[in-house]
Amino acid sequence: MREFGYQRVFDVPGAVALLGADPEARCLGGGTNLVDLMKAGVERPGLLIDVRELPLDGIEFTEGGGLRIGATVTNSDLAAHPDVRRRYPALAQAVLAGASGQLRNMATVGGNLLQRTRCGYFTDLARPCNKRVPGSGCSAIEGEHHHHAILGASSHCVAVHPSDMAVALAAFDAVVHYETADGPGELPFAEFYLPVGDTPHRETALPAGALITGVTLPPLPVAAASRYRKVRERASYAFAIGSVAAALDVRDGVVREVRLALGAVASRPWRALAAERVLTGGPADADAFAAAADAELAAAEALPHNGYKVTLMRNLVVALLTELAEEAAR
Repeated sequence: MREFGYQRVFDVPGAVALLGADPEARCLGGGTNLVDLMKAGVERPGLLIDVRELPLDGIEFTEGGGLRIGATVTNSDLAAHPDVRRRYPALAQAVLAGASGQLRNMATVGGNLLQRTRCGYFTDLARPCNKRVPGSGCSAIEGEHHHHAILGASSHCVAVHPSDMAVALAAFDAVVHYETADGPGELPFAEFYLPVGDTPHRETALPAGALITGVTLPPLPVAAASRYRKVRERASYAFAIGSVAAALDVRDGVVREVRLALGAVASRPWRALAAERVLTGGPADADAFAAAADAELAAAEALPHNGYKVTLMRNLVVALLTELAEEAAR
């Protein structure tokens, strides 16, 4: 591991000043991803800025009736918060599905948004990886890729985004707030993660030197009828091979509103807009749910060993939407 400096900060301006002064600085929250990558030699920061003492650990209502979640809120506190559980249950479920209890106690919301892919080639310094070393190649395309992307990938990278929390945030149109030396800014969640394209090493649209300060969720009545489902290779702590965050408003058997996002299928959380368009205003039944899933997955481009994901995601979408529709009919 490279030698690095360490500095604890207690206010946002101080953190932003340090980030702006050193391009090799990284923010340290819980360290559940960053420290592992430092040990592997993937991340080599010259300075760690400990942000855990920043006053960004609150969850509160916004003026419009949504929720603002501070960047240093731990995953455990987020999942346990009564307003999150009541108004955005899929978000609480996604966080609880995302890691072990010990990790959730340390991991922060800001850090979760910035966690890197878990592709094995990304952490293997002996193998090419365009996300780690731009222009070196993508080992997964011809190698081990049964967990990898079926949507939105490119010839430069087929890794998937690892976050469960981010899938629910994508479904709910969250907004990411940040601070730079030039002042505050925000990014709609749909714009926060960049398409993989030919620059997979550029993962977010955050400007240089930006500090994530929080996430806001809009007031969204349909989110109260939401759930998160995750498929993984073992029932205990493991990353998804496919997941879905869904919210459904059904009245008189007709879909009035639907929110749908897919996880572990692309380099970023995948908002299923095509499926939402097919469903809105139509019947809330298994045939409609299957047609919506097919519309979304029509763009899937499977690799030789991950084609199973197309069927898996179709079945997962249908099963979760059916569950929500049956619940609405009771």
